[in-house]
Parts: sequence; structure tokens; C-alpha cells
Amino acid sequence: MGEDASPGRTIARGAEATLRRVEWMGLPAILKERDPKSYRPKALDDRLRRERTRTEARLLVDAHRFGVRTPIIYDIDLAKHRLVLEQLAGPTLKELLEDPALPPESLATAVRHLGEGLGRLHAGGISHGDLTSSNVMYPEGPEGPAAFLDLSMGSRSPGIEELGIDLHLVEEDLKSLHARPDALVRAFLDGYAVGNPAGASDVRARAKAIQGRVRYA
Repeated sequence: MGEDASPGRTIARGAEATLRRVEWMGLPAILKERDPKSYRPKALDDRLRRERTRTEARLLVDAHRFGVRTPIIYDIDLAKHRLVLEQLAGPTLKELLEDPALPPESLATAVRHLGEGLGRLHAGGISHGDLTSSNVMYPEGPEGPAAFLDLSMGSRSPGIEELGIDLHLVEEDLKSLHARPDALVRAFLDGYAVGNPAGASDVRARAKAIQGRVRYA
């Protein structure tokens, strides 16, 4: 990893990793570093952090290959459990849902693009694993494609349950963050069917079953 990617200002600290704003070859970037866990033996901790860094990098590359917008990987340092990622700018889905000035048709377009992107991700055999409204961004605005952030909880060749959970999480966010979610849910599912035509029905059925389990738990 070059000197341009030395740690900069911390912008977020999660359960697994710390994010910092840096420069890489003169470009604005995000340095993501998986933090050590003192409760694990050091050898095990190093192996887990290295494997999870490698897995996330592969998921980002594969997602991009399937036509899904994700941050470009500028650099990877497995020994230090680091990724240097493209810094994307633009509103998150959460910000769009909470913007009272955004026309309904623009919001519906944004949500439809989210569904299509998620459909392509699933059709390619990848689950997101933590698909919240804060992990979806629109670098080109609500009329442009949705970009998926933080695939660190995703998996390759996921089961139908994992795909259903992705769908369920989006639907729950739409319902909790918008006063009139029904039209948005329809737009999202329409987009999903476009992105994943072969598997949409089965995944939607599983998402509905998950919703029923959660409701009566």
C-alpha cells in the first residue's frame, strides 16, 4: 500500500472495521481497516481478519462484473487487513426517503434501480448480508443506478434464506422510513424482477415467509 493511503480522518467505526478518508494517487478514497479483537487468540484473529478482507474484495469485484455499482478497489493489503476503496459521493437511500422535496416519481425511480441492482447481485450468486438504507448510495442522483456499499457481511453462493433476508431488509426500511411505502415496495420488487428474472418469485416468497416469522415471533 502506497504512502498516499496512510491513515487519515476517521469517518466511521463499526463492529468490524474503521473507515478513514485518505488520498490514493491523488484521488479521494476510503481506507477500510479491520480492527483487531483482543478476545480472540492473535493467530486466529489475524486469519479471520485476512480472510474477511479477501472475501469482501472478491465480492466487490464480482458484483462489479455482474453490472452492479460498487466502490472500485484501488488497493488491498491483506497483511494489514486493509482495503483502499473509491470514495463515492451522493445521497444515500435513507436521505432520499427522508427528503420531503424529492418528487415521488424520482424516489420511485431510485427504488426501482435499487431493486434491479439487487436482482443482478442475487442472479450472480451474491448476497449483501447487511442491506440497510444507509448502505445504498446514488452517485448520479436518484435517477441514476444504485451503488451498494459494504459487502463485508455478504456471501458467495448464498442460500435462498440469505437472499430472502436481503429483500426483507429493504422492504422493512421502505416501510419504516416513508409515509406511503406501498408504491415504493412495488417499484422495488418490479426492479428486482428485471434484475433477477429467473429467481425473483422464489426469493420474494421466502422474503414473505421471513416477514411472517418476524411478525409472529
